[in-house]
Amino acid sequence: MAAYKPKNILITGAAGFIASHVANRLVRNYPEYKIVVLDKLDYCSNLKNLNPSRSSPNFKFVKGDIGSADLVNYLLITESIDTIMHFAAQTHVDNSFGNSFEFTKNNIYGTHVLLEACKVTGQIRRFIHVSTDEVYGETDEDAVVGNHEASQLLPTNPYSATKAGAEMLVMAYGRSYGLPVITTRGNNVYGPNQFPEKLIPKFILLAMRGHPLPIHGDGSNVRSYLYCEDVAEAFEVVLHRGEVGHVYNIGTKKERRVIDVAKDVCKLFSLEADRVIEFVENRPFNDQRYFLDDQKLKNIGWSERTTWEEGLKKTMEWYMSNPDWWGDVAGALLPHPRMLMMPGIERHVDGAEETMVMVSPSANTNSQRRMVVPTPRTSSKKPHLKFLVYGKTGWIGGLLGMICEKQGIPYEYGRGRLEERSQLILDIQNVKPSHVFNAAGVTGRPNVDWCESHKQETIRTNVVGTLTLADVCREHGLLLMNYATGCIFEYDAEHLEGSGIGFKEEDKPNFTGSFYSKTKAMVEELLKEYENVCTLRVRMPISSDLSNPRNFITKITRYNKVVNIPNSMTVLDELLPISIEMAKRNCRGIWNFTNPGAVSHNEILEMYKSYIDPSFKWVNFTLEEQAKVIVAPRSNNEMDATKLKREFPELLSIKDSLVKYVFEPNKKVLSN
Repeated sequence: MAAYKPKNILITGAAGFIASHVANRLVRNYPEYKIVVLDKLDYCSNLKNLNPSRSSPNFKFVKGDIGSADLVNYLLITESIDTIMHFAAQTHVDNSFGNSFEFTKNNIYGTHVLLEACKVTGQIRRFIHVSTDEVYGETDEDAVVGNHEASQLLPTNPYSATKAGAEMLVMAYGRSYGLPVITTRGNNVYGPNQFPEKLIPKFILLAMRGHPLPIHGDGSNVRSYLYCEDVAEAFEVVLHRGEVGHVYNIGTKKERRVIDVAKDVCKLFSLEADRVIEFVENRPFNDQRYFLDDQKLKNIGWSERTTWEEGLKKTMEWYMSNPDWWGDVAGALLPHPRMLMMPGIERHVDGAEETMVMVSPSANTNSQRRMVVPTPRTSSKKPHLKFLVYGKTGWIGGLLGMICEKQGIPYEYGRGRLEERSQLILDIQNVKPSHVFNAAGVTGRPNVDWCESHKQETIRTNVVGTLTLADVCREHGLLLMNYATGCIFEYDAEHLEGSGIGFKEEDKPNFTGSFYSKTKAMVEELLKEYENVCTLRVRMPISSDLSNPRNFITKITRYNKVVNIPNSMTVLDELLPISIEMAKRNCRGIWNFTNPGAVSHNEILEMYKSYIDPSFKWVNFTLEEQAKVIVAPRSNNEMDATKLKREFPELLSIKDSLVKYVFEPNKKVLSN
């Protein structure tokens, strides 16, 4: 078969890892080809990846989203595109477990837009769709023959499911409309320029910083790794020699366990693996093995060139020379990274790109520059942050505003009532936030007993209002940080008082003593259906402001009598800043938002007496006696803060936090 010769190639996602190596290779090796690259500069893209090509006369960069049908059609027509190499996709599996809709939007809808544009323009001679080995699903551990191109597709996670769905669209457009499609399915790729949410660059950067190397599960999972330049050559071969309507596996027979990859990185840095490797919680589902049969690609002229040892050494040397290539990547280096993938959270263009312009369909194409991007609003590399906060008159809402001012984060308080959908939409349109914080809610005036006689008002705010806000945020692609309560549990036979066994995030609420707690448990269960919500279970909140009547310490020092029961509690001075960091890290799901451990009323009052008022005295009474003076029973429990501690290892135990953030500062103030 004669080799295919393209003229004008559109490469999507070309500021990303693999596609940038392909683009640079084609620009370098084929000066007669015009290479137009399209990328929206998401968090894992970087214009610097294309530095080798940017001065070449046959190269043009366009900043834009493949989901924009108008832009895609415009480019195909004005640039006379005859070939598309479609790399653009969300690819990180961890992210897909928490933000699966974004994967559907990018990987399926984006592909559909491209295919439809190809059908409409009728000028495409090759459409190369880049898929993944993960669409085959898990390979049997004892299999000696890898998945071949006709093997059944059995994806096991949201990421691979969206890639398989995109493949079905590609195949359908090939059969229904005669589009000249080719699909590739590749093993893992590594090398320079890769965003460090992926295993190998993450391990290298962590080793460079002297940090532990986290391994999901026991590290026995097997993967095959190809060096990026070998993969770029594979796409060069598929472009010129691939047969229309066919699928090509890009793989290697050389497999490695994840733990062995970690050990090899340790060897490069002369580190003791036993001391550096740290085993962490596994993914919700982590395929044990992917194994490909790559003979079909070898038959048309490709073969792997770079040995594992050579490629790993090259990769290490590149990251050693370019440690700041990606800027602040602390969030990516976490054991389970969750990067922001919501509208507006894009990688900002460096100041050097400010001279670039965006071309509209009506622009004079003769005067276009080769680099085409919108003029950025800011040259900052940090993601745009602006918070919309509900609960201005509340304690936590007020403290959030103070923290934002201290950290220099722009914020505005919401004006709408939570149960009024149209007002919430107007707030979002006016503020244009990156995140929404909900610190509004009915806890009772002056306590939860009020809710017993005001049930409709409690439902309206705690249930209807919270759900409405979550739904509006979901529609606008916004992460909602929702301050909830841990007062939905009480000690039971499996969680005995004083046992140190706390309730975990997945445990079912068992406390229904107060109507307030009932509404909170109800809304928490319903919020599980919203993937854009981070629920923070606050308990008995405490702050350094001992004059605030809502402060748990202030409350119990003013009571005539107090019970003496150990409970989990939340020191706001330490934990509210952590909640802002959780928003930056795109944390989702349910979190026990308390300091580790439990502390009793008497222990707190002993501290109060020791640090604040040596003459202070108090009297205890029993739960039975307490029940005679309150309307609704109170929740008493210990919550397991392991998940939060794992995410923030610096988090102090409740007693240490009380000393550092509450009693020591107040002791100094009072002694002056």
